[in-house]
Amino acid sequence: MKALDRKLLRDLRLMWSQALTIALVVASSVAGFITTFSAYDALSWSRDLYYADARFADVFATLKRAPLSLERQFETIAGAAHVETSLTELVPITIPNVADPIIGRLIGLDARSPQRLNKVHLRSGRMIAAHHSGAIEALVSEGFAVGRQLKPGDRIGALINGRREELLLVGIALSPEYIFAGMAGSPDQRGFGVFWIDRQALAAAYNMEGAFNQVAVRLGPGATEGPVIDQLDRLLTPYGGISAHGRDQQMSHMMLNSEIQEQRVLGTVLPSIFLAVAGFLLNVVLSRQIATQREQIAALKALGYENRAIGLHYLKLVLIIVVFGLALGLAIGATLGHWFVGIYADFFRFPQLRYRVRPELILAAISVATAAAVLATLTAIRATVRLAPAEAMRPPAPGLYKPMLIERWGLQHWFSPAVRMILRTMERRPLRTALTVFGIAVAMAIVITGSFWRDSIGGLMDTQFNQVLRGDVSIGLIEATPTRIQHEMAKLPHVTAVEGVRTVAARLVNANHSWRGAIQGKPEQPELHRIVGLERQVFKPPRSGLLLTDRLADRLKVKPGDTVRLEFLEGRREALDINVAGVVTEMLGMNAYIERHALNALLREGDIVNQLTVAVDRGHDAELLNELKELPRVAIAVSKSVMKRNIEEVTARNLMVFSGILTAFATVIAIGVVYNNARIALAERAWELASLRVLGFTRGEVSAFLLGELAIEIALATPLGMALGYFLASTIVGLIKTDEFYFPFVIHPATYAYAVLCVFGAGIVSALVVRRRVDTLDLVGVLKTRE
Repeated sequence: MKALDRKLLRDLRLMWSQALTIALVVASSVAGFITTFSAYDALSWSRDLYYADARFADVFATLKRAPLSLERQFETIAGAAHVETSLTELVPITIPNVADPIIGRLIGLDARSPQRLNKVHLRSGRMIAAHHSGAIEALVSEGFAVGRQLKPGDRIGALINGRREELLLVGIALSPEYIFAGMAGSPDQRGFGVFWIDRQALAAAYNMEGAFNQVAVRLGPGATEGPVIDQLDRLLTPYGGISAHGRDQQMSHMMLNSEIQEQRVLGTVLPSIFLAVAGFLLNVVLSRQIATQREQIAALKALGYENRAIGLHYLKLVLIIVVFGLALGLAIGATLGHWFVGIYADFFRFPQLRYRVRPELILAAISVATAAAVLATLTAIRATVRLAPAEAMRPPAPGLYKPMLIERWGLQHWFSPAVRMILRTMERRPLRTALTVFGIAVAMAIVITGSFWRDSIGGLMDTQFNQVLRGDVSIGLIEATPTRIQHEMAKLPHVTAVEGVRTVAARLVNANHSWRGAIQGKPEQPELHRIVGLERQVFKPPRSGLLLTDRLADRLKVKPGDTVRLEFLEGRREALDINVAGVVTEMLGMNAYIERHALNALLREGDIVNQLTVAVDRGHDAELLNELKELPRVAIAVSKSVMKRNIEEVTARNLMVFSGILTAFATVIAIGVVYNNARIALAERAWELASLRVLGFTRGEVSAFLLGELAIEIALATPLGMALGYFLASTIVGLIKTDEFYFPFVIHPATYAYAVLCVFGAGIVSALVVRRRVDTLDLVGVLKTRE
């Protein structure tokens, strides 16, 4: 073994704790990068493969009823490669010994004709038979089957067009239309299920023989959805067709895409910040570490070693540490990424949720860490190897001694001699001090950035379920009904208040910008389901004009005072110009509000409602839900507690897991930064500290000089770290904003306190280690080394 290689092993043994913490900093940044980005890649990759394999449609339309003879006219739609019609209905579902209200979507499946679009994938059991006697055979969506522990052979009930029918589950299936399954954008594994039954049986139950009420279109090569949607609308409007739309408004795709977009930001921006921070810190820490071996480098030159050999020696030292950190980070990142993707399988249902760590992802992580290590090594040794051996063996030239800032300001009497010594040392090396403070501040910032998600989720849940939705049960009616139904609902047991809303499918148009959704007609003073802004301001629905959410106003490119074209997609389908009365920033969805009486007046209909929000005596939600099952006009009823549970179990849980992972990595980085700064400071000032000991200073006093500097640096870094953390967190919140979600930017004092405690805790641990090293300094050996 060469002499330099023996020195390399000896150096690693002597600085094992520093090498380990540097490796952990690299590992944490790489693992965070691999974990989050690979999860994003897995979701998008699995989606694309499944869509292609199942021939997922590009355009969708819903209507009341149209004859199958219309299918021949679909062949004339330019740009459409395939058009497929189907039957679908929403029905109440009952499961033995389950009291919760359950909604099922029945979809007609023709067992005699293979599907060309939106192919159903059988997971277990068998396909439904073309004919049946007794119970209706059905396939059930996998998410609902898992949530309700159903299996092939089980029987459940369904209220189909007023008649109670028995469904025999013969298989468990998946569909690209229901990768995400839920109502109104809320994931619901137990309250909403999809069931595929024989199309003829479904048609017979609803008098829809020879008819359809849903259309799916797959575009041809090079075709765009806009012209196809226009042609489809023209054909379906006479049959009660609601405006056709592309994938961007298909519920499952919309929610999946939103999650992928969010994960893309979280998987690229934040881990990239981690890698950049790790690279910067690696550069600073290793540069200072190598600089402490100035005399050793000079000695090697005096013994005849060339600059290249010395540089290669230190490069080996750094690369061993970095390679260990990279290997550890890649292994942890791949393991956590695979586990994190498995969490998505709970509410995004794919035939196979594929996971991979792409080579370019690994290459990016290796490149950043290696480049930082090489740059740090070359920067640190370049100046030293250029010196003549005799000159390099001398201690560095003393700094320029001049009055300190506090002395020029006349404040020196406010500080003790020990503090003045510490401040003088820091002021003599302003760049080193600034880099140390900035490094600690950045470490604190990424702890805040990894931890603040808990605060944002808490703010979201509190606003939506305490400020916005103050009722206990939300009810959807089968059709619009006169408002006297509110009085009927108020007579039900345990009901304390009822509030009615009218929603109407509509399209808003401004020049080339449009949006298809629902106009919500709210009471003059909503109390049970309010309009609440991001800052918790309560808004009233306007009597004249529309109140739009900010994301909808951005899409339409309008502001208060502008005019938009309002096209109703039901009833008389009238169109009119209407004023934008105001804009509100909400957390969920894109919405348009108007006062209910004003909406009904525009529709030229009486005072009618089709949604109700009900307040119930505490603890009696289940009893009311059971009562609502028996009411024929009720299409769906969901309790607030169920909606809240669904979000907590799925969306909130995933973000909490993600936050926990990033917080752990950020904490390791913060501890590594502080510890290495303390150890390197000791190595740099060992001769000075030994001199002070020889001059009669006690161990405590000598330690105070070194640890006092660290304490001041941490104190200076704390406000800067909080400010950087605030900036990074607010930037990420803005980047993950989607049409469906706007996470409130909330950072509680406890989150700042946790970041401060991480850095302070690392400082205390470092102080104990350094104090022990100072106590055991070999005074003669250290002073001889400097001679």
